[in-house]
Parts: sequence; structure tokens; C-alpha cells
Amino acid sequence: MRMRNKQFFRTVSVIIFMLFIVAVEAQCPMCRMSAESNLANGGSEGAGLNKGILYLLSLPYLLVMFLGFVWYRNRKATKSQEVDS
Repeated sequence: MRMRNKQFFRTVSVIIFMLFIVAVEAQCPMCRMSAESNLANGGSEGAGLNKGILYLLSLPYLLVMFLGFVWYRNRKATKSQEVDS
């Protein structure tokens, strides 16, 4: 029963976080100024700068989440083998 409560809490937390996603501007002032001046002069290089920064920011978190999942799964499998023995 306790495991179900934890799983329920995690699921509800993820849903709540997904519902309250806000637009994030992840640019330093120099990058922002460069992108704005580029767009003002008719260029298009600055259009995807925010998405690129957020993409680069998300990769380490995804890697850590994946490694944590693999570790948890292997740990769970090892514990079940110990119980069976």
C-alpha cells in the first residue's frame, strides 16, 4: 500500500508540473542583445537561440534521469534475486 501512495504522489506531481509550464527565456544579456540586433537587421540566426539553449540545458538532466532509472532498475532486480535465493 505504501508503494502505491508513493507512485500516486509522483504521478500527480508530474501532472501538476506539466500543467504549469511557463515560457522560459534562457539567454544571457549579451546573447539576447546579439540576437535582437540580428533580428532587427533582418537576420534569422537569433530566432532559435532560446530553443537551442534550453535543448543544451535539458540534456544533462535527461542523462542523469536515464542513469538513475538504469541504476534503480538494476538495484530492484538484484534485490529480487536476493529474496529468491
